[in-house]
Amino acid sequence: MNSVTSTGRSTLAVLTFFTLLAGDFWRNLIGWYGFAALCLAIVITLVVLITRDKGWRQLTPRRVPLGLTAFLALAIVSIAWSFYPGATLLGLVAQAGPVIAAIFFATSMSWPRILTALGRATRWILGLSLLFEFIVAVFVRRPIIPFWVDYGSGRLPDAFFWSQANLFTGDPIQGIVGNRNLLAFIAVIALVCLFLEFTSRSLGRARSYSWFAVSVATLALTRSTTAIAVLVIVAAAAGILVLMRRSNPRQRRVVLVSSAAGIAALAVLVGVFSSQILRLFGKSSDLTGRLDIWNAVSGLAQQRPVFGWGWVSYWVPWVEPFTHLAERKGVTYLQAHNAWLDVWLQLGIVGLVLFIGAVVGACWRSWWFAVDEQLDARGTAVPFVPVTLLPALILTLLVAQSFVESRMLVEGGFALLTLMALKTRLDVGATGIDLTVPDGGPVESDAPVLLRRVGLAR
Repeated sequence: MNSVTSTGRSTLAVLTFFTLLAGDFWRNLIGWYGFAALCLAIVITLVVLITRDKGWRQLTPRRVPLGLTAFLALAIVSIAWSFYPGATLLGLVAQAGPVIAAIFFATSMSWPRILTALGRATRWILGLSLLFEFIVAVFVRRPIIPFWVDYGSGRLPDAFFWSQANLFTGDPIQGIVGNRNLLAFIAVIALVCLFLEFTSRSLGRARSYSWFAVSVATLALTRSTTAIAVLVIVAAAAGILVLMRRSNPRQRRVVLVSSAAGIAALAVLVGVFSSQILRLFGKSSDLTGRLDIWNAVSGLAQQRPVFGWGWVSYWVPWVEPFTHLAERKGVTYLQAHNAWLDVWLQLGIVGLVLFIGAVVGACWRSWWFAVDEQLDARGTAVPFVPVTLLPALILTLLVAQSFVESRMLVEGGFALLTLMALKTRLDVGATGIDLTVPDGGPVESDAPVLLRRVGLAR
């Protein structure tokens, strides 16, 4: 691969991650038609590259994750019993983009290059978000709505604004994505990538410290309690994985038992002091309306409990039963704010079982990818490679977020889930996995790294 091609692919990878995670930015900036054209161009380019790289040949029945494949197959055939077949077809078309992106990353890029592209994309989003909020607060000095929309006259709900010019007011900022929780979760992903890039020495110390500051500042400015909680969970998971990686078999049992006991104790404390914790972070007892949404979704899911109402991914607001299913303060929400409830609603208990299997399988493989000793081509143990933590930490983030948001089912969330599930499965039995740091960084081993024991689960 020549340098021009390598640079072009790196740019495409960053643009793809950027679009997956910040789709609302493009929709607010260039409208839905412009966004659709951009996505179509990216998808066509990715398909061409996958074909050139012979990536489709890697997707044999024995090398793809069974749970995820079955879940996607059920989503496709659900059009046969869908209450809204047109919306299901539209949802499947939209779902194809993240899946194709995941296939490209899994078959055409190494883990270090995936980490680099994801890190750069999240940093672009954070940097542009702070610049955007600065411009709105200093020069525009009033809330602004997305371009190419007409909300009519009258007072608009806060959720309709792209930015509310809150950078210097103390209220939460929304960034280029127009949503403080989404921006906060992107900041958490950025922190994960920065941590791994810094420990891999693929990102300079000065740049790392600067972007650490930007990420933490963004997280603080969003004031997202859920994102902060997710960050704590991810940090704890990183600590456990590093301890496991550096422990012998007997010590690993101690780490596992201690971790399980600590998690159980924390869960009990959170349950006992939940009301005090919510007040501390300025949250209402109904979790900002989520309890009402969960009750409404559960009641609807029970009407079609086995196979659900049909796949749709993002809820479509112009068809029943989504028109008024989750409405609060004049805003109709297009998700259940819980990925597991959303799957139950759309694909029933069968779909939920398949989805749980897909997530558990991906987590199992990512766990051993992070924990197991890596061997080079000569069978010699090599030093710990930080990038091996990436799948486990990203999946931890997605699962933790999934109990308060449904982002794991759409766009960037589903692309990351599919990527981690697919690539960890493709790595099973591989003859050599490139874990060297890209872009001229230090090489951890002078030979391809092989995995051991990661193939225990499908």
